[in-house]
Amino acid sequence: MALTGRAALIAALASVPVGVWDPSWTGILAVNAPLAVACACDFALAAPVRRLGLTRSGDASARLGETADVTLTVSNPSGRPLRARLRDAWPPSSWQPGTETAASRHSLTVPAGERRRVTTRLRPTRRGDRHADRVTIRSYGPLGLLTRQGTHRVPWTVRVLPPFTSRKHLPSKLSRLRELDGRTSVLTRGEGTEFDSLREYVPGDDTRSIDWRATARHSTVAVRTWRPERDRHILLVLDTGRTSAGRVGDVPRLDAAMDAALLLAALASRAGDRVDLLAYDRRVRALLQGRTAGDVLPSLVNAMATLEPELVETDARGLAATTIRSAPRRSLVVLFTTLDAAPIEEGLLPVLPQLTQRHTVLVASVADPHVSRMAQARGHTDAVYEAAAAAQAQSERRQIADQLRRHGVTVVDATPDELPPALADAYLELKAAGRL
Repeated sequence: MALTGRAALIAALASVPVGVWDPSWTGILAVNAPLAVACACDFALAAPVRRLGLTRSGDASARLGETADVTLTVSNPSGRPLRARLRDAWPPSSWQPGTETAASRHSLTVPAGERRRVTTRLRPTRRGDRHADRVTIRSYGPLGLLTRQGTHRVPWTVRVLPPFTSRKHLPSKLSRLRELDGRTSVLTRGEGTEFDSLREYVPGDDTRSIDWRATARHSTVAVRTWRPERDRHILLVLDTGRTSAGRVGDVPRLDAAMDAALLLAALASRAGDRVDLLAYDRRVRALLQGRTAGDVLPSLVNAMATLEPELVETDARGLAATTIRSAPRRSLVVLFTTLDAAPIEEGLLPVLPQLTQRHTVLVASVADPHVSRMAQARGHTDAVYEAAAAAQAQSERRQIADQLRRHGVTVVDATPDELPPALADAYLELKAAGRL
């Protein structure tokens, strides 16, 4: 059985008669000359590590919660076979807790002049870019007595994208959109402002829709039908200030807002509207403009991947000014921010008229589901106090939402799971009412 370097040393010490051995390495080697020769030969026959060639290939992106396979190709240009243990190091957030050791360590054998591949499977736990660290290789000789060890830098980056879990709601929202656009057999009388076609008047139709010129040319009364506007501009504004760092459930508020923004962007792009993105706190963190309908969703996902909450107070005046510059024509501005009293009353409300005079404004806020559970708690003294605190917090949010509505703002306040479909419904209602 092959021994490691430490095991061989222990065996050598144990084999030396008492009173004969010299505790120095010279004495050990002198008494155990065959072992020393074996170790030297084993070390000499181990493939050199520094001469190895390493390249990467594989996945460059993955959605949060999914796996990414990164392949490492090891080339052995030497004349000796490589018997090695390899560690492919990545940041700790590249794996689920407790799985790093099994996923990052590999055994491989590469004959002289050939190459072999090993695959490291990542399962990231956070959004953003994950950069490969060092590759450490330990090369063994044929006896396994001594080893050579070295490291290589083999750059590779895997971008972890938002998961877009609200995608499951898209088919139902698209079905409702088709109803509004008149592309299904379901009759929906929207109040859009784009002319669609003429049809015969039926009792109950708005007389203001009668087309008198068409009626004069026919023997029946003709009315105009309308459809919701297309090619409207929607600006998604992500507040990346300190309030976006608060956790609701298992994710930060910013991540929950991203999920709702992606569903709205997918729906709006299918409706023929143009969608842009602005992420802002005290400066622009991301700005995405002018993407085509087919490219808007991949571009948004890629831009959102590296966004992180900044622990600073959002500059509301700067946000309003940047929004106006980013949307020079009338648009639907969807602002993802908090409904906490202080940031709204001291920050957003003073600058809100600048936005509402130019644009239709919709505020989307992520509510904490834990507060709702607290409000329903009963049974003991602590639970009653928690319920009272939760009720007060909910009352303050409703008051802030009412203040925003008095300024003509549409407000959607819902938990992370409920916010994406609620926001999509609010968009469809605005579109059906011709307010975009």
